[in-house]
Parts: sequence; C-alpha cells; structure tokens
Amino acid sequence: MERGLVSVITPCYNGGRFIRETIESVLAQTYSRWEMLIIDDGSTDRSAEIIRSFAAADERIRYYYQENAGSAAARNNGIRRARGQYIALLDADDIWRPAFLEKQIAFMRAKQALCVACAYDHIDAASRPVMHTTPVMPVITPRDMRVMDRIGCLTGLYDCTRYGKVYLPEKYRSLKDDYAYWYHIVTLAGRAYGNPEPLAVYRVRTGGATDKKYKMIPVQYRFYRLFFRQSPPEAAWHVIRWGLAGLWKFRP
Repeated sequence: MERGLVSVITPCYNGGRFIRETIESVLAQTYSRWEMLIIDDGSTDRSAEIIRSFAAADERIRYYYQENAGSAAARNNGIRRARGQYIALLDADDIWRPAFLEKQIAFMRAKQALCVACAYDHIDAASRPVMHTTPVMPVITPRDMRVMDRIGCLTGLYDCTRYGKVYLPEKYRSLKDDYAYWYHIVTLAGRAYGNPEPLAVYRVRTGGATDKKYKMIPVQYRFYRLFFRQSPPEAAWHVIRWGLAGLWKFRP
C-alpha cells in the first residue's frame, strides 16, 4: 500500500460515449497522487481504444480487460490491483470536479475519518445540468445505511489503512453492489462523514429519472430482503422511505 495514493476504480461496459469526459475529470484533479484503474467489462464499442489512448499518454491510467461479468466483478478486479491508501469508485459516465480529491482528503483528515462522502450534482447525457443538488448527511451511521444508501457511489472515499481492502459482493450478480460495499465500510468504520460541498457530478442517462426509480422498486425490495435479511414489512417500509426520498430528489 502506498500512503497518500488514491486508487480510482472505474468499471466500463460500452462506456465509449462518456468515458473520455470521466477520465479528463480525473486528469484535472488538483491532487495529483492518484492511479486510475479502468476495467473494461467486455465492451464491444470504442471504449478500449479511447482508454488505451489515455493510458499511453499518462502512466497513472491503467487499462485491464475482462470477459463481461458485471459491475461488482469489474470493481473487485480493480480493487485487487489497487496500490493506494485510499479507494474511490468512479463509474465510466460520472465526473469529479477538479478539487474533489484534494478537498475530500483534507475533509477526511480533519474528521480523522476512514470514510467520507459529499453532496453531488446531476447532468444529462449531453452534460447539461439537471435536477437539484443531492445533499449528504453530516454523519452517516450503519443504522442510516440500513434504511437507504446514504453514500453516492461516485462521492465515497475509503482509507483502507486500518481494515484493509473491502470487496463488493458478487453473489447477487451486481444487485446494488455499491450499496453493499459502502454499508460494509461504514459498519467497519463505525460512521462516515458527509461534506456538504457538491464536488461530484452524477450523469442521469434515462429519459425520465422518476420512471427509472419506479422500475427499481422491486430491485430495492429484493436487496433489503436478501442482503439485510429484513422481514417483508420492514423491507416494504424502507422501500417506501427510499421512494419518497427519490421523489424529493427528482422534484421539478
């Protein structure tokens, strides 16, 4: 493990349309001690060509190919190869603002924390701002995480010095694998801290975000039942709370 180094793990499946913007947002970071491990999960578009061009120009960017196995397997592939003290997950269509790493590491040190997150904004497929800023709780506990995922995946930063690397569960075939990952980390750390500054930008790629939310209801319910072993009434109640939070997020 190299102290001070951030390992950025990016799974990519046919992400050629957006991966360039994602990589450029990492290259623009004011904190320069990072490595970006991009796992090509069996893409059939121009993803490999684009990623390799960046890797050839900057040795901090590393490209790996695997047969299609899903986001959890791709992320784990990257985490296994990671050399950094800090682990961050950044999907192939999301972006960071230039000060993301610098400010999140400073925030982590100020809080003496092992895990931090932050608020984030949204863009559409054309990179135009949409929706409202999604806030983050100041303090996130395991109990909070059992209700819903309080850590936007693109905003989380984990210091693996004390507990080592954490991996995503693959047995659920990428069913809310990032939720399970951050829950595990918050449970190990005891709590995570939220930076209210929106330092990351999530890409909304559907025609209607609320439509996608409705389609995720059975997925969310199944996750509560399988991962947390919640009873049907408890899982249903948490789905309702998650749904109401989503409606508020996607309000006009």
